[in-house]
Amino acid sequence: MNAVPRLEPYRDGPSRLWVRAQPSARRSELAGPCNGAPQFAVRASAPEGRANEELLGVLAAAWGLRPSDIDIGSTARDKQALLPLALPQAPDLLLAARPQD
Repeated sequence: MNAVPRLEPYRDGPSRLWVRAQPSARRSELAGPCNGAPQFAVRASAPEGRANEELLGVLAAAWGLRPSDIDIGSTARDKQALLPLALPQAPDLLLAARPQD
């Protein structure tokens, strides 16, 4: 079975990053890889999109972006985040979560 890339270029510039959210955690942080994707723990609970809002803040802080610069577009735990930066700018920690072919 071939591994699905979890971090890839998207159209002519942004990167698409697959992430997994873990709502209702003790603290908001990068919790490590989960099935080849970085898992982000967030303190907020899932109802009414609060966890998504907090996840946007955590992702934005990781790259020094504004939350409005990132699009996650999903209420499921597994998400595709569109980031307005090229792959070489992605933190090494997240590149390590990418599955190997």
